[in-house]
Amino acid sequence: MDNSGKEKEAMQLIAEADKKVKASGSFLGGMFGGNHKVEDACEIYARAANMFKMAKNWSAAGNAFCQAARLHMQLQNKLDSATSFVDAGNAYKKADPQEAINCLNQAIDIYTDMGRFTIAAKHHITIAEIYEAELVDIEKAIAHYEQAADYYKGEESNSSANKCLLKVGHYSAQLEQYPKAIEIYEQVAMNTMDNPLLKYNAKEYFFKASLCHFIVDELNAKLAIEKYEEMFPAYSDSRELKLLKKLLDAHEEQNSEAFTEAVKEYDSVSRLDQWLTTMLLRIKKTIQGDAGDLK
Repeated sequence: MDNSGKEKEAMQLIAEADKKVKASGSFLGGMFGGNHKVEDACEIYARAANMFKMAKNWSAAGNAFCQAARLHMQLQNKLDSATSFVDAGNAYKKADPQEAINCLNQAIDIYTDMGRFTIAAKHHITIAEIYEAELVDIEKAIAHYEQAADYYKGEESNSSANKCLLKVGHYSAQLEQYPKAIEIYEQVAMNTMDNPLLKYNAKEYFFKASLCHFIVDELNAKLAIEKYEEMFPAYSDSRELKLLKKLLDAHEEQNSEAFTEAVKEYDSVSRLDQWLTTMLLRIKKTIQGDAGDLK
């Protein structure tokens, strides 16, 4: 489909909006409804942005939404400004991830200023996902998930806060920041173990905390497991704990074959994901003479 017509139409709208902005700033324009002209320009920039979207010119769409956002701010229409910055961010996501983040941050500033922390948290998650998938900057992704979790906690949205914290725990462990990962997994496990609908998940979080302890120190892991069993008796009967105890025995005996066998047995029933595989390999590498795989 030929989109050049849509793009041409969008360019004409941009020129029209620019003209109105210029006129509003002139002496006569200021005397005769300057604000009205700026309001019109906002609407025209948004129409142009949507035309650019139809033409799949994402950068031009983002830029037009930004123009509208700045004018809304000039008119003190904070909510419209934030919405336009979000629209700009969503358009830029397809062409310029860093610019998308800049626009979303501007929207977040407006929402937090207005006390709309739940919406701000949602956009922090979007930024975190851009850092994860597009810019591959995990440290920055962690920072935005943490900020989102803080805002959700402040608004008593504990389930949403826990989801963000689990992302922080996941990446902290990957980056070998084990004390931080342990603290998060323990915190989320304790938040969920008293909830009848979520308590089944608590054993998974205690398992992940135990593995992080194990990587740091075998004795630490044993003490942590005892503590978790006391706190959450259902953990004692879990397949995860049975695996951990076999792994601790194999590690104590420096027996990499027994370690691998225990992992394979567990994997045959509950498939290991990438994160668990990585953590188990890190533990296995601490066995002397180990080849560093799980085969």
